[in-house]
Amino acid sequence: MTSKQAQYHVVDCLIVGAGPAGLTAAIYLARYRRQVLLVDAGQSRAELIPITHNYPGFPQGVSGAELLARLRNQAERYNVYVRRATVKALSKRGDDFIADIDDDRVVASTVILATGVIDKPPEIPNLREATLGGYVRWCPICDGYDVIDQDIALLASAEEGFKHALFLRTYTRQLTLIVQPGGRELDNDERLKIAQAGVRLIEEPIEQIRKIKGHRVALRLANGDELSFDTLYPMLGSNARTELAKSLGVTFESDGELVVDTDQRTSVLGLYAAGDVVNALNQMSVGVAHAATAATAIHNALKDNYR
Repeated sequence: MTSKQAQYHVVDCLIVGAGPAGLTAAIYLARYRRQVLLVDAGQSRAELIPITHNYPGFPQGVSGAELLARLRNQAERYNVYVRRATVKALSKRGDDFIADIDDDRVVASTVILATGVIDKPPEIPNLREATLGGYVRWCPICDGYDVIDQDIALLASAEEGFKHALFLRTYTRQLTLIVQPGGRELDNDERLKIAQAGVRLIEEPIEQIRKIKGHRVALRLANGDELSFDTLYPMLGSNARTELAKSLGVTFESDGELVVDTDQRTSVLGLYAAGDVVNALNQMSVGVAHAATAATAIHNALKDNYR
């Protein structure tokens, strides 16, 4: 069904978010012959991936934009289209969910939240360009292998910086951890492990970050020193997009992500979640697995739709 038709129908499942998880869930449910409405506000984190080499099935790598385009094309084969809109409110009435989508109201038997997370960005001019250019990166698990032996700066809090620094040490000897003020300080044991790993530690605040020639990043410290690096990882944390879930009284983890069971069900009957919004490893392949699980559980929970 088209998105215009979906405005006037009760659907089996409303999927919020058209990243890899949301699109995969839509494909599965459409192939189960369920009525699906897929809504996306156009802020997919995956679109900013210049190229990934650890998503299965693409030996030469694939950009986030291309992967999403392929998934959208696959969904369209089953007459599921991404509706570019914002779900402004989500409530429950009896067994159904009521969604206010821009100026429309949609009734859905079930909902999958695949809304993802938003990274906390540093103040960098043209941050999107820097990300797509590959000299500002956001996921060491995703692309640490691609920056082997580069001169890398890791910008993070003490807690996150300690963990990520030791992980990134897998890929390079030239690693600088710049601990940002405002949180707790590194303890003595952490400082010792950082030193033993050969990681340079800086605890001076940063005044400016900018791109310089050769696709490098320059950082000016508060004391006037200026450093340059091949790659910058700003690991300042992220916020899960859970506003819709909060309005339904869903149970959360301490970090703000959603609690789900093995079928991706939240604490609210009929509400499922998949991808980075769930407390799990933030990887596209994990989100796709969540989506397949949730879609199958939803199909089995809905009334039979025998041919």
